[in-house]
Amino acid sequence: MKLDFNRSPLIVFWEVTQACDLACRHCRAVAMPDPHPRELTTREGKKLIDKIAEFEIAPILIYTGGDPLKREDIYEFVAYGVDKRLRVAMSPSGTPLVTKERLKKLYDSGLRRISFSLDGSNRFIHDAFRGVNGSFDYTMNGVKWSIELGMDVQVNTTVTKWNYGDLESIAKLLSSYEIVMWDVFFLVPTGRATLWDMIPPSLVEEAFERLYKISQKYSFTIKTTAATHYRRFLIERMESQGMEISPDKVKGAYSDGGSPHYAGFTTGVTDGRGIMFISKTGDIFPSGFLPIRTGNVREDDLIKVYQEHQVFKDLRDPEKLKGKCGACDFKEICGGSRARAYGITGDYLEEEPYCVHVPAGYDFKDSLAYKIERGNYPNGPAVKRAI
Repeated sequence: MKLDFNRSPLIVFWEVTQACDLACRHCRAVAMPDPHPRELTTREGKKLIDKIAEFEIAPILIYTGGDPLKREDIYEFVAYGVDKRLRVAMSPSGTPLVTKERLKKLYDSGLRRISFSLDGSNRFIHDAFRGVNGSFDYTMNGVKWSIELGMDVQVNTTVTKWNYGDLESIAKLLSSYEIVMWDVFFLVPTGRATLWDMIPPSLVEEAFERLYKISQKYSFTIKTTAATHYRRFLIERMESQGMEISPDKVKGAYSDGGSPHYAGFTTGVTDGRGIMFISKTGDIFPSGFLPIRTGNVREDDLIKVYQEHQVFKDLRDPEKLKGKCGACDFKEICGGSRARAYGITGDYLEEEPYCVHVPAGYDFKDSLAYKIERGNYPNGPAVKRAI
């Protein structure tokens, strides 16, 4: 059965706890050392997993946080999700809790995919970003031990002005490990992340160029998060080089169906469109980076919220996009970061503020990217918080 984003998400993120022993400067969850007093119980967590398994096509379930290893019942949740025939993954934090013994227990519980966050190619950059000395070593040990156990390992990197110049060095370091994917996340100003941590729109495009060159050099797949416009960049690059444009040549960007201009490409997976997020207390959001509450699993039917809530329906309709995103030929296979649009403008349907692409007949000087490059920010939630 073909996955229809109107019926089922591709990925469900469950923030099992806010507890974490790191103090990351960009933390979406604004994590704390201790768990929230109203986080979902073991029983409620299993009930949530039951509901996720009822989607027409079972999504990938990612246990995130905070740090999932701060919950003693995380192994029980892994085993229960696997028993429900869900594809289960987890993203622990780089702390002393990452040990061979705990990773082996996760593997024995059925976990086969794990991700670690790495934000620098050395201890100085990464540990400064994560706020705890030693996090770099805990992270790299976790990568090594997970690979040895036979798990598929993904490494996540958040691009900020603090590590922008380090991308090639991070990629070179990762090439020494048999990881399956490098997920490069472009910062969204929510949680602890601020506007001043972000690289400007012009450097986003430059980062795409660098990622493209890195992808030609190493064997692991490169994926972007909160940067679906990397798809547009790849397609334009192929066209400029006279390459055949086909979905299988754009990693992670193929399926049945797609836009009339690029038949075969699926719509970009982004906030509320193939993604949903459950908070530590059961609140339902289109993603962890788009803080618009659409319900709570203790009170509402998770599937109905995803399929029928107006916010989710809006996010899945490219015809509702505004500004140059609404005028763009790539809007169905990209759509921009709705979370970043909300953070900068207060409107989740507004144009992607950090994309410099100019659709035909559109004046770039009217775009948000042009204004932001010149320090003229709209009055969205993140902007208000930064002032």
